[in-house]
Amino acid sequence: MATRGTWLLVMLLMAGFCALALTEKPSACRCSRLDPENRKNCGFPGITSDQCFENGCCFDSSVKNVPWCYEPLPKQESDQCVMEVSARKDCGYPGISSEECAARSCCFSNTIPQVPWCFFPKSVQDCHY
Repeated sequence: MATRGTWLLVMLLMAGFCALALTEKPSACRCSRLDPENRKNCGFPGITSDQCFENGCCFDSSVKNVPWCYEPLPKQESDQCVMEVSARKDCGYPGISSEECAARSCCFSNTIPQVPWCFFPKSVQDCHY
């Protein structure tokens, strides 16, 4: 019985940690570096910024006629590497490895084909909510 109770407790704790990870407020760079025209809706009419952030989404009501609660840019190893694909400036060459890219002090992401995988980082000073 004790083993079964321990197993149940472990599963509940894991589910709680997963729920917390899913509702983490995205970094400012993941929100502010997304062109408003590329926003994908993540909320509903009348959603508050707190509700939006609780869902792990970005909120910005300063631009009309686009979603105010929207999906953030993908998470990267560093906020300096968070940017839209169109903003990437090539820092390598086709086939460069992540190690060679890091040696150039650049960002590496090979998840999207036919775009620079090794690219220059951007300052985080321009990131804001």
